[in-house]
Amino acid sequence: MKKFLLVLFLLLVMLPKDSNAEHIHVVGSSTAFPFIAAIAEEFGRFSDYGTPIIESVGSGMGFSMFCQSVENSTPDIAMSSRKIKDAEVELCKSNDVHDIIEIIIGYDGIVIANSNNSNKLDFTKKDLFKALSKYATSEEYTHSIPVNDFKYWSEINNRFPNIDIEVYGPYKNTGTYNILIEEIMQDSCMNHKNFIEVYPDLKKRQHACSMIRNDGKYIEVAANENIIIQKIAKNNAAFGIFSFSFLIQNQDKIHGNKIAGVEPTYETISSGKYILS
Repeated sequence: MKKFLLVLFLLLVMLPKDSNAEHIHVVGSSTAFPFIAAIAEEFGRFSDYGTPIIESVGSGMGFSMFCQSVENSTPDIAMSSRKIKDAEVELCKSNDVHDIIEIIIGYDGIVIANSNNSNKLDFTKKDLFKALSKYATSEEYTHSIPVNDFKYWSEINNRFPNIDIEVYGPYKNTGTYNILIEEIMQDSCMNHKNFIEVYPDLKKRQHACSMIRNDGKYIEVAANENIIIQKIAKNNAAFGIFSFSFLIQNQDKIHGNKIAGVEPTYETISSGKYILS
């Protein structure tokens, strides 16, 4: 079972930080925001601290803010939909932010969703990579990697409908985006023979594999999954990439698609059978 397991809340508490602040300050993941905001409201009813201040800024920005210093002007807690990166740990250390405690409070999955008025599809990771990558991959290509010019889903897989590729997905600063890159893009690409030939250097290949097309087929949405849900609910040809937690809150409008034959459910995500969990 992959160790991503959406760490919905990496509770990073800086123990040495001055506890005289008027409010606890929490920043980070838009995925975790609705849950943490609800917890914060309840916490405020019974705590002398008052209701914590919760900001949805994305996982990456949350860690950046958290690691700036141990002063009261910086956040007390960073919430994230992914594990903290080594570079972020080093940033914390460089600013004398030590004794970080990491607490996992939940599991989640990444879904490919579309309108309830549209048919469900069954994607593989390679299907998604072919649709979203900046570069085209095919066993027919050798010695070079052309730019991806696939326009229709039927070009990705002949089982798919002949409709425009239109995918709304996470912004670069989010944990969900990092999971998209690592679990779909890199996982589908790093061992591809053409990429190995053109990019023998591991870091350069990783960079190339991580590049998402910028020709309008993939539309980045800032840290607000509700915007993606609104877009795909109104457009029967569009798909959205976001957390399972947002899917279950909007099942009256949208549904999730299978990945490698498995639908995203509580059971398949918690068991690891759903491969984007």
